[in-house]
Amino acid sequence: MKVLVIGGGAREHALCRSLSLDPDVTALYCAPGNAGIAEVAELRAVDALDGDAVARLATELGAGLVVVGPEAPLVAGVADAVRAAGIPCFGPSGEAARLEGSKAFAKDVMAGAGVPTARSYVCTTPAEIDEALDAFGAPYVVKDDGLAAGKGVVVTEDVDVARAHALSCDRVVIEEFLDGPEVSLFAITDGTTVVPLQPAQDFKRALDGDEGPNTGGMGAYSPLPWADPKLVDEVLETVLQPTVDELRRRGTPFSGLLYAGLAITSRGVRVIEFNARFGDPETQVVLARLKTPLAGALLASANGALDTFPPLAWRDDAAVTVVIASHNYPGTPRTGDPIDGLADVAAQDGPDAYVLHAGTRAEGDAVVSAGGRVLSVTATGKDLTAARERAYTALGRIRLDGSHHRTDIALKAAQA
Repeated sequence: MKVLVIGGGAREHALCRSLSLDPDVTALYCAPGNAGIAEVAELRAVDALDGDAVARLATELGAGLVVVGPEAPLVAGVADAVRAAGIPCFGPSGEAARLEGSKAFAKDVMAGAGVPTARSYVCTTPAEIDEALDAFGAPYVVKDDGLAAGKGVVVTEDVDVARAHALSCDRVVIEEFLDGPEVSLFAITDGTTVVPLQPAQDFKRALDGDEGPNTGGMGAYSPLPWADPKLVDEVLETVLQPTVDELRRRGTPFSGLLYAGLAITSRGVRVIEFNARFGDPETQVVLARLKTPLAGALLASANGALDTFPPLAWRDDAAVTVVIASHNYPGTPRTGDPIDGLADVAAQDGPDAYVLHAGTRAEGDAVVSAGGRVLSVTATGKDLTAARERAYTALGRIRLDGSHHRTDIALKAAQA
């Protein structure tokens, strides 16, 4: 089978790495890709938001499966265009992807499905914003209703900061603060059958100790030794399956990757948000632990055949990924800086540790930074302590001027 992956971040590198190891994949393409993906897939140029262009490229390549990685092409309807061309596509329709594209739509679906989530108000005027902030009190949780690359949420004790963020959005969701640790749980679905993956936890703040501004994610780990062993079954029963059923009932079936961002609160599991695609950086650790070849599972989702697909198999190993970010990230990042040490990691730390590229590009024989989050250094080990040690040892070989990373990814969980 020939597979085309759309996107160019570390999530797509993780997907391409897993697909490249799948014996059923005879040719692997990525558009537009990045410098690291070029080592495992053939790169193609395409406007990822242009569904017709993506469908044409998939047709030219003879792709038997298209995997759409990022949220923006999904919300733009790229998966619809690919399916209209008669090519199986892993990823929801533009209408179903509104589950991520609109926080208000997601709240409406959750209400219809009886899914537990935070109480919230949708606000469009300054008066509504002030009323909602006053109703909930601190800490304030303010979410841009549209796509914001994981950075549209502000959680703050300062009402002025909360109000300023709310006023900067066209439409905003203000909700009650949910206490307790957060968990990311992905599920592959064909619109009827739901197959959960293994849970992960990511680190959204830029600095150690969960300090600093929100980011797209600075690291992740899996499994979660502190979590209830019944968590996945509970979330499948109370969150994932009801949501998929509700979307199908509405005539907008969701096929692809359903990502539930969860809070394990004192009152039980609550949904913080849904995403319509694999999360970054959690994908890096979840796929590192998946033993089942990836392409077959994605194709079964695309073809509506998950009910006959064998149960997923998982490695016992733990996995940790640590993000190396550019100078000034999550502000406007400095780009164009050379990255050294990648070959050293490959030579000295593989196969237990490896580097997944996010914001990189090739300049001649050199690899340079090309975005905010630049690399995801990923490692596996018999437990989180071993995986952390391997990840940070590998990270120590990489040189990127002005870069920063967190030093406490999975630390508390490893010590538990």
